[in-house]
Amino acid sequence: MKRLEGKVALITGGAKGLGAAMAVRFAEEGAKVIAADMMPLTYEHENVEFAQLNVTDAAMCKALTESLIAKYGKIDVLVNNAGITKDAMTYKMTDDMWDAVIAVNLKGVFNLTRYVGPAMEVAGKGSIINIASIVGEYGNIGQINYSATKAGVIGMTKTWAKEFARKTAIVRVNAIAPGYIMTDMMKTVPSELLEKFAALTMLHRLGQPEEIANAALFLASDESSYVTGHVLDVNGGMRL
Repeated sequence: MKRLEGKVALITGGAKGLGAAMAVRFAEEGAKVIAADMMPLTYEHENVEFAQLNVTDAAMCKALTESLIAKYGKIDVLVNNAGITKDAMTYKMTDDMWDAVIAVNLKGVFNLTRYVGPAMEVAGKGSIINIASIVGEYGNIGQINYSATKAGVIGMTKTWAKEFARKTAIVRVNAIAPGYIMTDMMKTVPSELLEKFAALTMLHRLGQPEEIANAALFLASDESSYVTGHVLDVNGGMRL
């Protein structure tokens, strides 16, 4: 049997990049996937449907949660993947840059989970996967806003692992902290910098989106039935 057979999975930021890789991987393993994003999908799969969503809009998050439960009767897996960057050194960071990243990367995760998490708790089970980052654990120059949001996501992960497992509900909440992954955004980085990033890892290469998707698949499936409140580093053994 496929590992996600019969499960309903909601993935934010599902139009491309890590979200697309996870959506396709989950669909291949039998899940009905709802890929939510502000932009249309850049791919097609018979088990993936698109839902337009702005995670900064709490009303949209509530409406989507309710519509999916009405349609499918449940949400088994939530992947909070939507995120943006607006990098600058702290003394150059504007209010708009700070607020935009906080709104999507931190409040956006809260906006959707505030509805999906309690619904899973009522159903008695579910898996929530938050996409954090290595910079949320160790920081990074020029990314104070992004680092702060990803550290916050880790804090929310551990809190929700406690909150949503009350009353004997089997709701697991975990985070994945990727290192440097070859998404479209990374493909715009000069090759000499990519080589430098690769040299920082123990495996001497950058990661691929499919490797994050495989980690998410493990956390979404029953294979990780005794894993909760955990931050899974997928960074090639980056030396820090």
